Amino acid sequence: MPSSIRFSPPSPLALVLLGGLVMGAALGIRHAQGLFMVPLAANLGAGLVIGIALACTAFGAIYGALGRMLAPEQRGWGLGLAGAAAGVGQFASIPAAQGAVGSFGISGALLLLAAGIAMLCVCALALDDRGVPTPAPGQRAAAVPDQPLAPVLRAAARRPGFWMLTAGFFACGFQLAFIATHLPAWLLERGMSGRHAAIALSLVALANIGGTYLCSVLGARLRKGRVLAVIYLVRSLAIALFVLAPPGAATLYAFAVVMGVLWLGTVPLTNGIVSGVFGVRYLATMFGLVFLGHQAGSFCGVWLGGLVFDATGSYDLVWCATVAIGLVAAALHWPLSEAPAALSLRPA
Repeated sequence: MPSSIRFSPPSPLALVLLGGLVMGAALGIRHAQGLFMVPLAANLGAGLVIGIALACTAFGAIYGALGRMLAPEQRGWGLGLAGAAAGVGQFASIPAAQGAVGSFGISGALLLLAAGIAMLCVCALALDDRGVPTPAPGQRAAAVPDQPLAPVLRAAARRPGFWMLTAGFFACGFQLAFIATHLPAWLLERGMSGRHAAIALSLVALANIGGTYLCSVLGARLRKGRVLAVIYLVRSLAIALFVLAPPGAATLYAFAVVMGVLWLGTVPLTNGIVSGVFGVRYLATMFGLVFLGHQAGSFCGVWLGGLVFDATGSYDLVWCATVAIGLVAAALHWPLSEAPAALSLRPA
């Protein structure tokens, strides 16, 4: 694509507004399925439509806007605070949803969630980053002309670190999605109850609040790639020790807290590397491309977990893969270069 051809991605404001409205509609579809038992509505509402809505409201859009709006010295703090707020929502949503189901039934709870999500669209107005200066790596905003996306994409394709970062994010998605989806079944297999699983996942969400902020602060003071490498290494060690240890509530809850501290701390760190290397003009686009690795890993973690269990009657192979993938991610991130990419900047 010639560099003179310009592509203007949708603004984060538009994406989040669209995602909120689509999410509300999707939950409404799920409500209809609950009333009329329509399988097609369940598949569309729980799968395709909610997937689109999540893509519009996930970290790519939110962190892309915040990365452009915040000064470089405030970016780590701001992204960490946003990640901590997401952790609060994750923790609070579990008892809130359970209470709504108990009081109003599944269909009533889905309608309440749909209304709440639609009202949250008002919060998206704060993400209007139009007119915010967007300096390229190492340059001042006043001296940087508007640039097309093509040179940034070419620089990313030529940079090994971009692919290493994407591969590392694959490991992150694989680990987290497998644990969040299959941990309850694995615990039941080992004689523990669903209550233990619910408490463990709540502890993950609670510990994630402080862990995300802590990782952001460390990333502002240390090399972000090195911090990411340590996160993946500690995750892998924690998973290995947990699987090898005798089953028990104390072991489970300790594992949940450790994993919670490291749960989403990778996101602001990865976003910080992307913004430092490629600038913030197309931060949402570039981080979204890296985030594809995370989502591919999430899919593989969930799908392979079920596939391997059906084939072997055990999760052991997937646990081993989770550890190995984390170790590979740690090795990829340790030497990662965070130097700004050499872009061919030309006046618009």
